[in-house]
Amino acid sequence: MSEPRTDYRGLTQSVSAGLATLRSGTPEIMKAFHDLGRTATVDGVLDRKTKELIALALSVAARCDPCIGFHMQTLVKLGVTRPEIDETLGVTTYMGGGPSLMYAANAIAAFDQFSRPS
Repeated sequence: MSEPRTDYRGLTQSVSAGLATLRSGTPEIMKAFHDLGRTATVDGVLDRKTKELIALALSVAARCDPCIGFHMQTLVKLGVTRPEIDETLGVTTYMGGGPSLMYAANAIAAFDQFSRPS
């Protein structure tokens, strides 16, 4: 198997460092964004894992590799299964076409990376 084109562990660490720098310059904005994300993903009618699967689908559709990394990392911690990822990516590809299919492959690479012990 060929090496994945994106190192999602490294990518999320690098983006986190950049966000920390941004947080020091715009603390109120970054806190508000963090609070929005936390509030949007708490258990409600939809459980947190379902909400994170939706966020993953939107990340793939938006072609945002860092977003794919962060949401996949959270999903793996929440116990997502490969079939749940596959089905989510199937719907994403159905709605987003070829570009979403390409990023769905990236999401599978992210799942594989975060599922391995670090």
